[in-house]
Amino acid sequence: MTTAVRKLRLAERMSRLGTEGAFEVLVRARELEARGREIIHLEIGEPDFPTAPNIVEACARALREGWTHYGPPAGLPQLREAVAEDAARRRGIPVDPAEVVITPGAKPIMSFTILAVVERGDEVLYPNPGFPIYESMIEFVGGQPVPYALREDRDFDVDADEILEKITDRTRLIILNSPHNPTGGVMSRAELAALADALQGREIFVLSDEIYSRLIYEGEATSLAQFPGMKEWTIILDGFSKTYAMTGWRLGYGVMRADLAQQVALLMTNSNSCTASFTQLAGVEALRGDQASVERMVGEFRRRRGLIIEGLNRIPGFRCRTPHGAFYAFPNIGDTKRDSRSLADALLTEAGVACLSGTAFGKWGKGYLRFSFANSVANIRKALEQIEGWAKKNL
Repeated sequence: MTTAVRKLRLAERMSRLGTEGAFEVLVRARELEARGREIIHLEIGEPDFPTAPNIVEACARALREGWTHYGPPAGLPQLREAVAEDAARRRGIPVDPAEVVITPGAKPIMSFTILAVVERGDEVLYPNPGFPIYESMIEFVGGQPVPYALREDRDFDVDADEILEKITDRTRLIILNSPHNPTGGVMSRAELAALADALQGREIFVLSDEIYSRLIYEGEATSLAQFPGMKEWTIILDGFSKTYAMTGWRLGYGVMRADLAQQVALLMTNSNSCTASFTQLAGVEALRGDQASVERMVGEFRRRRGLIIEGLNRIPGFRCRTPHGAFYAFPNIGDTKRDSRSLADALLTEAGVACLSGTAFGKWGKGYLRFSFANSVANIRKALEQIEGWAKKNL
């Protein structure tokens, strides 16, 4: 006797949730590896460096000392103070620990901000191509996603005028990301200044995703919160995953006005209760301890950047600008006469190199691929050889 499986009934909002292409490609790549194929992973945005020993030891010490119980929803005072000090020092703005919320990873700051300030029908401006979870969460809460373009001919810098032209009476939130995923572009101070000047007096929040702000190769990262009048309306999203090679530790934070921080902490209470205490003490060590591991990692990424950009520009039909931050190359593949998705699929299944279609980051990612250079020099060289060899035969 068999029992019929009834169709799963879900809330309508679940149909509006998107996903993250990097993890989908990773699953496909692992399936190919399980069948004996050798795959070079340039799809996932994860530093291939180990977490620094001093950070690991701080966590182990916290575990031995019994930091294994509930903590405050907004985070341990020790880490909130360390984040406030670091954010103030690096951005040159005053930050109080009451303006900091610690979360398990940085994504909750994105989700909680959108949940806290966006009503059904409110418009949210976000970058396209851009991190796909922006659009996913906007649609999930019933907001109206309004994309603005990041263009190759502008070196993937924002165009403040385009953003301002898209603002209406229903605009509630603007999302910025610099250094930018997937292009590696960095917002110029001039464009941010123009945006800050025009937003004066408007009650529009800005979610500034600065998760890659320490991974920058020319100049310094600039935050909208640094401009007069903008700190009150800016929510800074940052964390430990990229800077300190702590992706699996799930430790992030937001810096925002204190009254909004209280509401975000309330969302933490209703979702996660708190972030693991022992990882938070490791975060204190990460911020206050030796920064040599970060400097070495940035130096190595700079070396890999030069290698992958030079190699991609040798491949028939590929044209790639030099990214100024993060660890992504975003080549234009229009001259190959292949669409992004089919080319990414072919490189995975035929050339043994996992990358992402630009369309995984929105409709304006058409004609591009994203390669992560968070892999070894040896693997990047091998990947480039395999792509070039495949391209000469097939393009």
